[in-house]
Amino acid sequence: MEKSKQILFEPIKLKNLELANRIVMAPMTRNFSPNYIPGENVAEYYKKRAANDVGLIITEGTTINHKAANGYPNVPAFHGEKALAGWKKVAEAVHSVGGKIAPQIWHVGNVKRVGVEPNPEIPGYGPMQMERKGKIIGVAMTKEDIDMVVAAYAQAAKDSKEIGFDAVEIHGAHGYLIDQFFWEKTNQRSDEYGGSFEKRMRFGLEVVAAVRKAVGEDFPVIFRFSQWKQQDYEAKLAQNPEELEQLLVPLSNAGVDIFHASTRRFWEPEFEGSHLNLAGWTKKITGKPVISVGSVGLDIPFTSSFRGQEATSTDLSELYKKLKDNEFDMIAIGRSLIGDPELVKKLKQGRDSEIRNFSKDDLKTLI
Repeated sequence: MEKSKQILFEPIKLKNLELANRIVMAPMTRNFSPNYIPGENVAEYYKKRAANDVGLIITEGTTINHKAANGYPNVPAFHGEKALAGWKKVAEAVHSVGGKIAPQIWHVGNVKRVGVEPNPEIPGYGPMQMERKGKIIGVAMTKEDIDMVVAAYAQAAKDSKEIGFDAVEIHGAHGYLIDQFFWEKTNQRSDEYGGSFEKRMRFGLEVVAAVRKAVGEDFPVIFRFSQWKQQDYEAKLAQNPEELEQLLVPLSNAGVDIFHASTRRFWEPEFEGSHLNLAGWTKKITGKPVISVGSVGLDIPFTSSFRGQEATSTDLSELYKKLKDNEFDMIAIGRSLIGDPELVKKLKQGRDSEIRNFSKDDLKTLI
């Protein structure tokens, strides 16, 4: 193995979570769970990556038990007897080949639209009422709604521990519910959950604290966040390191063990005047373990892939340097692991030239 690459394959321990290497499978929605239940094909999909030496698998987004949590067809639920039984089989399949796995628990918020199953009559629920062309497409959550959703996150986390997962990730990124409360453009409430940045954080902090209480102190809690939104790729919650500290320190204190800093390109600096990316700043501010992510080894962003452009592999020397410099602790890989389940093993064995390129067609089948 090349000396520069060795850092990728150093083990790491996070609370009671021991990982064989620094490579994480990023959560990637696949829409392959009819009736919201993960089947044998989903178990096989994750098992195949685990068998090929992925250190930690973070599942596709799984919806919590709230009537407006799901905004997409065939996205798996993380509640209900049948769905949890399916997820238990997924965890067992991954463990059978020595892998580690965490579910990502999710509520889409105001992204949901009327007509989406399993509750097609229900609009989106979010921090504030949303309208389009004079029609209400999203309703503002009441305090009762908020309490219900916080409890649903906690229950999903508790269930993840009870059915055998190794950690849990809270989806707080990309313009979905928790992020909608954080972001001023989508949260213009006048109560204790809106207004100042401190108040806009309250909902997310309540979710993290409830999850921590539900799983106890030894079960790792991962929190995924982003500056960018689906609605605005240039958006920033924090304009500078001081504002980022106002976001991250309260989340850390509330119970986050590991931060997952979602960027579109991991090599891009987050703030002017520093080479650190978002994950680098997160580690510097909190001292907590951090996962970085963003077009790892690929020459185009994920949005271009979805438009049909084929992403080809690129040099990873910048990644190795950032890991060696302790800028962050782990790296999440999404598209490349969809395109080639043997990616990690090929990297480890020096077979980089054999790695399959990712194409849009890879999203259509489980391989």
